[in-house]
Amino acid sequence: MKEPQHLALHPFGQIPTYEEGDLALFETGSIVFHIAERHAGLLPPPADGDANARARAITWMFAALNTVEPPILELATARIFEGDKPWSKERLPLVEDRVRNRLVQLSRRLGDADWLDGAFSAGDLMMVSVLLRLKSSGILDEYPNLCAYVARGEARPAYKRAFEAQLAVNKPPAG
Repeated sequence: MKEPQHLALHPFGQIPTYEEGDLALFETGSIVFHIAERHAGLLPPPADGDANARARAITWMFAALNTVEPPILELATARIFEGDKPWSKERLPLVEDRVRNRLVQLSRRLGDADWLDGAFSAGDLMMVSVLLRLKSSGILDEYPNLCAYVARGEARPAYKRAFEAQLAVNKPPAG
């Protein structure tokens, strides 16, 4: 990811990147937004009865990346890269509390609905992908409605196709 060819696509040397013809995008939110604008079912059309549904779906995309994901990433950092530090035992519960605070708020908002704002949208796609980062932590299990929400997202045929395609890309070469 630090090779010049990749840095030409993503100046920060990270993933993901997306190429379509002569267009190169980086950052998950930008990529999902670009795809969502071009494929039916990810963003409500502007003239679809509820003129504000599209804006709300986009808001949920931002909420996933800017409000819910940061404490989840902080938890991953605390566990993976800071777990051996002498202050880790004191810090980890504080980080977990920040994650739980967001999950309580999200769980309350979702309630018993299938999706965040009526029909499935790119906002749900982003939120499910962010919440998937918590599966191995056990914290998500404390919120049954969020677990069911993530399971619904993973059960979508498009998710399954994307997951299988990603596995194919990451498959180690036969040797």
